Amino acid sequence: MKPLPELMSFLEGLPEPHILFDTQYRILAANAAYRRQFSPERSVVGRTCYEVSHHFHLPCDQAGESCPLLKARESGQRERVLHLHHSAKGEEYVNIELAPLLNADGEQAFFIEKMEPLRVAQGQSRTQGLIGRSAPFQQMLTMVARVAPSMATVLLLGESGTGKELLAQAVHEASPRAARALVAVDCSSLPENLFESELFGHERGAFTGANTARGGLVEAASGGTLFLDEVGDIPLTMQVKLLRLLETGTYRRVGSAEQRHADIRVVSATHRHLDEMVAQGKFREDLYYRLSTFPIHLPALRERRDDITLLAQALLQRVAGPRNLQLSPAALSLLEQQDYPGNVRELRNLLERSALMCDGEVLEASHVEQALQSGGRPRTVFSPPNLNSPSAILTGTAVPTAAAGTLKSVERAMLQDLVNAHVGSRADLAARLGISERSLYRKLKALALT
Repeated sequence: MKPLPELMSFLEGLPEPHILFDTQYRILAANAAYRRQFSPERSVVGRTCYEVSHHFHLPCDQAGESCPLLKARESGQRERVLHLHHSAKGEEYVNIELAPLLNADGEQAFFIEKMEPLRVAQGQSRTQGLIGRSAPFQQMLTMVARVAPSMATVLLLGESGTGKELLAQAVHEASPRAARALVAVDCSSLPENLFESELFGHERGAFTGANTARGGLVEAASGGTLFLDEVGDIPLTMQVKLLRLLETGTYRRVGSAEQRHADIRVVSATHRHLDEMVAQGKFREDLYYRLSTFPIHLPALRERRDDITLLAQALLQRVAGPRNLQLSPAALSLLEQQDYPGNVRELRNLLERSALMCDGEVLEASHVEQALQSGGRPRTVFSPPNLNSPSAILTGTAVPTAAAGTLKSVERAMLQDLVNAHVGSRADLAARLGISERSLYRKLKALALT
């Protein structure tokens, strides 16, 4: 069955990238917006959606990805997923909304996909924005993509150094309020006697030193987003006033009886366990529930080790300035072995110290070791991974000791033996090797194994 020309004409006029494909994943039509953004130099008609999107030879669900077509077949309705999609600029995170089209017998005959790039994040090393491609990172981004278009209050939960302010910016930039201001409030640095004035503003003469009237941060965020960083540090006496702002959308300047309306969206963040603070009487329960309408967990760096290489390469570009520093395989291997209790912030500091130890153009493991020692961390004794270790080879931490062609042939032979000997799913094999299923698929693809 061929799609109606009217349907194909309708897709062509849509401003967002759209494609139409059949039950065999074959693309039947792609509108101008899709062609411009994802395949400007080559036609996509007749090719499979997974080959165009991911350069896969198998459907997404067989390659460690979430497949919206499979989900739509199971649910019988519209589905949304977040994918890494190849584009003219490299890999980009894209929100995909898939809608099944039924034939006269009520069976799914065609599918329409709409793509909306999530421009605040990348799946490759860049100098700005959120960077990562691990499963925990993608799960976090999926939550951002879900909540950003709404007005829901968001609570970001994660250890220090995980990038909560960067994620708050991502929520803001992916929202309808992106054109207005994102105003950050560092709740941990505001003294109790200044908190109300800073947040709500004050009138002239409201207190000693208030020589002129001044608007607060809530007014500065009007039409945009108010980001309350370290909200767990807000004094109890101030929590009730913040609660009133969230419940009624109104506030008063210090020294004024006039009630003002706040046109803001609130995103808050903390490294504290607010539920425990509620149980201890240190945080208001009603405020906690107001703030945590939509909580998002930020994974620690040790939970997303697959992203360390991407992050290290991007962070090194930022801290090295005009120097074109490169990371050696041994240096990357050593960086991947660290636990990073300070998370991405600690990785950045470590790379900056390492760069200062390096006089050449390649940052070696010895420079990282010196930086670790100068930072007060116990000295990490670096030894090249065992070439006979499957996990070392598959995670790319093996240090070449022979010609590149020889190493590749050793790697290929070992991986082939592992695949031949394994009984079970690809997911089980990936778990056994300590890597993600997607990483295993890419390795198999690169070595032309099945």
